Amino acid sequence: MSTAMTLPTDLGAKTAKPKFITVEEAKTLDIKRMYELFTAHMNPGQLHFMKLLGFHKIKIERAEGMYYYDQDGRKILDFFGGFGSLAFGHNHPRILEARRKFAEEKRQEIAIAFLSQYATALAYNLAACSPGDLDMVFLGSSGSEAMEAAIKVAERAAGPARPKIVYAENSFHGKTKGVLSITDGPLYRGQFKLVDNTVRVPFGDIDAVEAAFKSDPAIGTIVLETVQGGGGIIEADADFWPKLRALCDKYGVLWVADEVQCGFGRTGKFYAFEHYGVVPDVTALAKSLGGGKAAVGAMIARRDVYMKAYGTPKTAMIHAMATFGGIGEASVTSIEALNVLYDEGLIDNAAEVGDYLIAELGTLQRRYPALLKEVRGRGMMVGLEFHDFSQAMPMVLRPVMSALDDKLKGSLPGFVGSHLLRDHGVLVAFTEYNRNVIRLEPPLICTRANVDEFITALDEVMSRGVVKIVTDFVRAQVR
Repeated sequence: MSTAMTLPTDLGAKTAKPKFITVEEAKTLDIKRMYELFTAHMNPGQLHFMKLLGFHKIKIERAEGMYYYDQDGRKILDFFGGFGSLAFGHNHPRILEARRKFAEEKRQEIAIAFLSQYATALAYNLAACSPGDLDMVFLGSSGSEAMEAAIKVAERAAGPARPKIVYAENSFHGKTKGVLSITDGPLYRGQFKLVDNTVRVPFGDIDAVEAAFKSDPAIGTIVLETVQGGGGIIEADADFWPKLRALCDKYGVLWVADEVQCGFGRTGKFYAFEHYGVVPDVTALAKSLGGGKAAVGAMIARRDVYMKAYGTPKTAMIHAMATFGGIGEASVTSIEALNVLYDEGLIDNAAEVGDYLIAELGTLQRRYPALLKEVRGRGMMVGLEFHDFSQAMPMVLRPVMSALDDKLKGSLPGFVGSHLLRDHGVLVAFTEYNRNVIRLEPPLICTRANVDEFITALDEVMSRGVVKIVTDFVRAQVR
């Protein structure tokens, strides 16, 4: 007997299709139309900053390796790197091939009801490259999601009597409401009602950390970026981290290391905390974990911490993976990304070429001491701090200009970044809290030749002197 279902022949009027833009039409949108759509449907206020830097005039047609290519075929050297999301540069061939094969073989994407060979393999690989007993993995789609998982597993493991979380000044851990409560930025906090079980301390101040632990037995977790990205590429003293590990052990506090931006080989070690010979209780990765082609985040915890939080059938589903956590093609992308990272020696390259970059920037800092205040960082995570505007001006103008320093903070690196893009085809980034810092996070495939190209461009811009840098910027705005 046939079990085929017969559909009714009269279903009424067909649902009308809205006037969509097709994929092919989207590909051919021009700058004017993109601007209109962004203003109408996305974030019109953001255009103010894009216009200041000249970003609104550029349409990226393709990207490969270290370069973007715009609508005029111009190459743009990428020293921005998507805030650390492009360890492999743009469209790495091995990563493209892994994704192509996955799609052609019609492999499963969302396998919530079943075990996934791809998610479990990725979890194994992350445990394999994580030191100590960091071996339990939660997969998500972003750094914020990974950090939410990290603070939740720590709070559960610490227990209901110890719900408080210590975080640092100038920290950035994400924009979702949980981690926004430990993100130290008034702009991002935006007067939202946030959780109040938090304690704020200066970054890298071990005495302040110990004082907090001593004074408040309800503290169960401390969350720190190993290198503060949004804070301006800030590192704590090397002895801070072993002392922190010892304090956490002494007071029974769980240490969560946020490695979303500084991890995955960026500083010349897989994790930045490995430079100090210590291991946290929980850590998190994202950004380059997705190989520049997928949105992937991961929390990695010690097994005993994880089992305290979710180790029974009754508690296992409290924070299980969301719908797109461990999705097939994303997991395959990350599996291949981890293999490429080690096969191509990109961690070692980050250390070696990063040292060369920092040395070359140091030479420029000595050449232009009135402009450049400090070069700092390690590997492919570097901060270039400029002086306040008044300090870069001729001596006779400094007293007058100093009153405007706060309002003009960030202007000088913004002008320099604008000139680098417009005149030399070089893209750089900036930082959230110290606006005088240019942030450099090029792909880990960066070569000495790429560094030389960047240094030559930056040298030319700074050789103009501050007055010409400003006047050239103003002229560009009125064109």
